[in-house]
Amino acid sequence: MEAFKEHVGLGVPLDRINVDTDQIIPKQFLKRIERTGFEDFLFYDWRYLDNGEPNPDFVLNVPRYQGGSVLVAGANFGCGSSREHAPWALQQYGFKVVIAPSFADIFRNNCYKNGVLPVALPADVVKDLIRQIEAQEGYQLRVDLEVQQVIQPDGTSYTFEIGDFEKQCLLNGLDEIGWTLQFESQIAQYESRVGI
Repeated sequence: MEAFKEHVGLGVPLDRINVDTDQIIPKQFLKRIERTGFEDFLFYDWRYLDNGEPNPDFVLNVPRYQGGSVLVAGANFGCGSSREHAPWALQQYGFKVVIAPSFADIFRNNCYKNGVLPVALPADVVKDLIRQIEAQEGYQLRVDLEVQQVIQPDGTSYTFEIGDFEKQCLLNGLDEIGWTLQFESQIAQYESRVGI
């Protein structure tokens, strides 16, 4: 997993609440045996029309948001089923950060485990960020994990909360297995001592 310390990226507004994991990555695309290639299916039912053509009204198909890496969305983002494919699809599409007023717990934890930073900010702040992204083409946000702040182009900053364990894993590019492997020699010593 890639270490996350600070990211500056183009904001993408998704002004919808209760975005569930079946909208993030629909169920028919969960059959893949690889852990890659999910970016093509991100928000598939919103992103494409019934004939398979891109939906010109959906934000990911709007040219000014191409290359966006900071998704700003409504409350209860990632609700629904617990599929880990949802953060995979977001990350593989290019999103490094998702900002919303709130997240479903399982989705938030899956983000941490897969190198996507979920940032919860107050609803009025998120609404204002969405408004500013929509009003100003090329609007970029800086997200500094070390100081736990989201910084707007004018320097206005907002502090966010994150657990110490999750923060250290992201800063060091470690998932839970990688974190555990840091203690491989101690584990081996213990196993040797107890005869495992």
